[in-house]
Amino acid sequence: MMFVVRQMLNLCVWVVVSWSSHAFAQQLDTLNVSYASVTGSRIPLWIAKDAGLFEKYGLNVNLVVIAAGNAAIGALSGGDVEVLGAPGTTTMVSAAKGLPGAIIGTFGPGAWKLAAHPSITSIQELRGKTVGISRPGTTIEFATRRALVKLGFTPGKDINILATGLAESNKRIMVMLQGKIDATLVSPDNLFEAETKNLKLTILADLNEMGIYTSASDLSAKRDFLKNQRQRARAFMMAYCEAIWLGKSNKSVALASFRKQMRENDPRRLEVLYKNYVVDALPLKPFPMEEVIQTEIENLTPTVPELRGKRAAEFVDKTILTELEREGFFTSLNSRYGKTP
Repeated sequence: MMFVVRQMLNLCVWVVVSWSSHAFAQQLDTLNVSYASVTGSRIPLWIAKDAGLFEKYGLNVNLVVIAAGNAAIGALSGGDVEVLGAPGTTTMVSAAKGLPGAIIGTFGPGAWKLAAHPSITSIQELRGKTVGISRPGTTIEFATRRALVKLGFTPGKDINILATGLAESNKRIMVMLQGKIDATLVSPDNLFEAETKNLKLTILADLNEMGIYTSASDLSAKRDFLKNQRQRARAFMMAYCEAIWLGKSNKSVALASFRKQMRENDPRRLEVLYKNYVVDALPLKPFPMEEVIQTEIENLTPTVPELRGKRAAEFVDKTILTELEREGFFTSLNSRYGKTP
């Protein structure tokens, strides 16, 4: 008899827990967010997901990987995703051609270095060689071309540009070591990864030291989503911003997300990831980087005439972040998380 009673009690508890979980899930608004590649710059999204910050602000967020370009824009325009984590150039080109999208935030500045095959030991030895990029029309392409021009070359004449289709620089490194390209832009963590594997590379230039600034990536959304589903958009940005503050103030939380999402367990590389993508890169207030966006517009204009005469402000929507700042949201984050590195 006691066994039957215990079984009935267990069943009741299971029903209550299941119903509560189902009810809680029903209360959350589903939001689909894509990002272009699995790189350390995505850490705010991962922290927000892993630490339950999206749920804190009433969202059930699905994170999916969609390569930057037509597929990503197609997903955004078709409503398959509401927020796009990809280079702002993707949004600007599509907006110039009619898609009413806007850049609403940033993942912070990039920190690219021009790395070459170890057989190349000087910048001048690049002449007549092939430099690999990710895809045409991306930040990587434009940053590469600007760097080569500053180094005294004419891209397409003195140096060949080859689209590898690879967004992750560690994959481009492997293509380079196979002899298929001679140089490419490399992120600091992928450079460190190569060094730990005893892969020899020649570092020819640091783009930031050359005065070539880029965005690691940006957040974009359709304007009708920002207007008609304002609360969901605000909730997303609040979770995203809090993830930045949480990651900066609690290193263990950020490292846990790097381990989980990048399947990385090497303590030395985790330290590099944390320094490069959390301490150094992430802005506490992730407003779109308008100066960088303006430079990208100028880079794109020769191939996208619709951008001629356009200003960065036409492709940016800072209203949510401005509202949050005015309402004291960042002040409250500062009070909660205190001093950050």
